[in-house]
Amino acid sequence: MTDTAPATTPQTPEEQFAYFHSRRELAVVQPQGSLALTTTQVIDTEQTVWGVPGRWAPRTDGGSGVLLTASASDGIEVDGETVDGTVEVRGKDDPNPSSIRFSDTVSGFVIAQEGGLYAVRIFDAQSEAIEAFGSIDAFPYDPSWVVTADWSVNPEGTTLGFEHLKDDGQTREEVLPGRITFTRDGVEYDLAAFKSGRALQLVFADATNGESTYSVGRFLFVAPNADGTITLDFNRAVLPPCAFSYAFNCPLPPKQNRFPFAIEAGEKLPLTKDGSPLH
Repeated sequence: MTDTAPATTPQTPEEQFAYFHSRRELAVVQPQGSLALTTTQVIDTEQTVWGVPGRWAPRTDGGSGVLLTASASDGIEVDGETVDGTVEVRGKDDPNPSSIRFSDTVSGFVIAQEGGLYAVRIFDAQSEAIEAFGSIDAFPYDPSWVVTADWSVNPEGTTLGFEHLKDDGQTREEVLPGRITFTRDGVEYDLAAFKSGRALQLVFADATNGESTYSVGRFLFVAPNADGTITLDFNRAVLPPCAFSYAFNCPLPPKQNRFPFAIEAGEKLPLTKDGSPLH
């Protein structure tokens, strides 16, 4: 007689949503989660960085990242080695990016910026925002906001300029792999989503923004289906990182991604332990 594993009951969509939401709340309080980010500082000349020791300067050889000068007494580790002198700190765009450790709770890394510059990001696992955080408020699961849209591939090289929150109206060109189209109430929507890792990132706004949801907009990460459709499950709409920390610079919804109706699904706002808005 052989033992057989008990059959597992497939999760309902509501249970899947509850699990997704719990994972989101866990992610934002991680040591380098959205609530831990305290500083993003562009290194355009030799300078100090707020809240941490050392002096930081652009690289002059065209390589990825920045230069850090510190003494051993500063206690900074780059890639596991204590800094005593000047070292290169490689950016996230390098195949082997550097890690930075300032203390048991404070860490960092370097990211590429527009125009060839780099910025230092500082994270504090015991930030004020993490200490104050209670939950992410969200709408109850609603199956009517699971939308099946059509997907078509764009010609290679198709791009669109996305404005970012802190870029003073300047745009950054992002590659658009394809078109997402669907019809609601007799109106056709043709959406722009750019590539984000293995997924597509849809940056959108709707009539809830500034009322029940974050004023800037929200994100939805999606992927095409094999049958030429793409599923937009707005229950999984998430708040952008800038809803959790002002040190982020988030992309803004382009004109075609601004819905005139209210999408009462997905995340609303980050809340403190007493239930008030975090920001």
